[in-house]
Amino acid sequence: MNFEILAPAGSMESLIAGVRSGANAVYLGGKLFNARRNAGNFNDDELYKAVVYCHQRGVKVYLALNILLSDNEFEDAYKLAEKALSFGVDAFIIQDIGVAKMIKEHFEQAKIHASTQMSIMTPRGVKAAEEMGFSRVVLPRELSLEEIRQIRRSSDIELELFVHGALCMSVSGQCYLSSMLGARSGNRGLCAQPCRLPFSPDNKQRFALSLKDMSIIKKIAELDGITSLKIEGRMKRPEYVSAAVTALKKAIDGTYGEKDEKLLRGVFSRSGFTDGYINGDLGRDMFGTRRKDDVISAANVLKELRHKYDKENPLLPLKLHFVCKENRPCTLTAEGLGKTATVSGDIPEKAVNRPMRKQELVQRLSKLGGTQFYPDRVTVELDDGLILPVSKINDMRRSAVEKITQIENKPIISKPFKAEKTVKKNKIPYLTASFKNADQVPDKHPFSRIFLPLDSAVEDFSAKNAGAAIPRGAFGMEEKLKKRLCELKNAGITKILCPDIGSYALAKEMGFDVYGDFGLNIFNSKSARLIKSPVLSFELTLEQANRINADDTGIIVYGRVPLMLARNCPVKNITSCNKCKKHGVLKDRMGYEFPVICSPYPCTEILNSVPIYMLDRVNEIKTDFIHFFFSTETKQEIENIIRLYENRKKPDFKYTRGLYNRGVI
Repeated sequence: MNFEILAPAGSMESLIAGVRSGANAVYLGGKLFNARRNAGNFNDDELYKAVVYCHQRGVKVYLALNILLSDNEFEDAYKLAEKALSFGVDAFIIQDIGVAKMIKEHFEQAKIHASTQMSIMTPRGVKAAEEMGFSRVVLPRELSLEEIRQIRRSSDIELELFVHGALCMSVSGQCYLSSMLGARSGNRGLCAQPCRLPFSPDNKQRFALSLKDMSIIKKIAELDGITSLKIEGRMKRPEYVSAAVTALKKAIDGTYGEKDEKLLRGVFSRSGFTDGYINGDLGRDMFGTRRKDDVISAANVLKELRHKYDKENPLLPLKLHFVCKENRPCTLTAEGLGKTATVSGDIPEKAVNRPMRKQELVQRLSKLGGTQFYPDRVTVELDDGLILPVSKINDMRRSAVEKITQIENKPIISKPFKAEKTVKKNKIPYLTASFKNADQVPDKHPFSRIFLPLDSAVEDFSAKNAGAAIPRGAFGMEEKLKKRLCELKNAGITKILCPDIGSYALAKEMGFDVYGDFGLNIFNSKSARLIKSPVLSFELTLEQANRINADDTGIIVYGRVPLMLARNCPVKNITSCNKCKKHGVLKDRMGYEFPVICSPYPCTEILNSVPIYMLDRVNEIKTDFIHFFFSTETKQEIENIIRLYENRKKPDFKYTRGLYNRGVI
């Protein structure tokens, strides 16, 4: 099995632990713009040293630029990318499609990997990423083995898969729980993990949003076509990184067993591990929390692991060829790291007593201890009767190793950066809306565009003059989506609201008039110009949204916005579908209730406890349109909300301004 082992590096200590344990690549973050801003991360000097250290050992370095950026952050991101490329960083991991476009436009040699935060879960999504210039896609953790195989058959692009580490309840990139509850956004790298706190559907002290850590290391033989096996954990200790890399190496060699898994559980777990998603076997067995026993177990195991990577591990082969001829300077040629280097020494002398022998020279040159190399093949050409001091031979060996590990700075081909122009809009926004069912739609309404769920009756689309909203989280459902879209197209439906780049590309390819939904996380002007009529991210402030320099953008001004997109229903696992009757609710420790909305597609949505409400402040909104996100409301309640909009009044129910005032950090 030929896999890349990709290790997390939240610090230089973790990076060294991963490399010395046998990682083929590491991923890390700078001090800015990465999804683990609370990790140690690397300043410019540390990043340069990290790249040099890794490249001297044949290990690649991927820099995470995997958060959403606002317009005024692009110049700093450009500078970081330029500097990282000059250091030799091998690729960037990116969430924001605008950032991806900026890097490809300005640095033609840059490789970009599509972060799992992009929520690419379908074959067409992977193809869309490839069309955008990505050379690799990091797949969601929620995919089953068969769904991964479907994606693999659809494209030759590199695929990266998490095989060990923490599991979020929500699909990556589609979680807004931390930002809405505490202004710390996962999409901006500062998730506070409120999902690990008590949430329950039955008024008991339960942790309905806390999953066990995943581990599918023992299943890697089934992962044909995966390029890179990724370990989660940039916030974890060096011992964790070393243990996980070692376990993966053993699995690739076919020697991974129960003892190794027990060691991994000891280093870190939440009530053990789960492999539920990869098996398509969801349910309550996937849930767990960090227990006292887990912590005690870790303390004992960590002591055992601390000295496993103290010293350099000779993981790289080095070929050496020594030539010693009469009346000529000796030469030593080294081959390793894909390079060849030759050093010259002194002219040998005639031996007075005992001349050098080939076997002794082979032994002397093979002494590579303390380096990252082991002698793969050592050959010697030696004339009879010659002698060279041992110290001179050692100097030549050291010089050859130094020369082979020298890092050459590659020239950066770049275009100068130009900042976005600011824009001021003074339009009166028009109105759009999405509904959960056709019965909610008022007979008379002010909306220029409305959307119903994709699985609504065909006659409802026609009767309401509505477009179709593709659901978020269509894992393994692309063929079903295509079939349904064909039915709607034949029925004369023309407008499609798309939550991800895969559905957007698919619907556009099929000839629909496409629109971008909030799941695309459009956070800046460059991203907004890549998507038609996008509903902007509700993690923007109102001022930021107003300044987006793109045609026909909008924001959500009313609605219980989804805080999570979950493939594993937190209500079903504790009660049952029969008791829930598709009206599930989660309650947090403060008593707030969060509706859980079912779908005929594989995911459920956990909605905010109160709706965003900006209808009394529409005069402050300068986007081209405003969007109403209706979910649990009755038709009568929706009619009342429309009247509130028309009168610009505050409501008589609890609401939030969301993040439009405070923003996210």
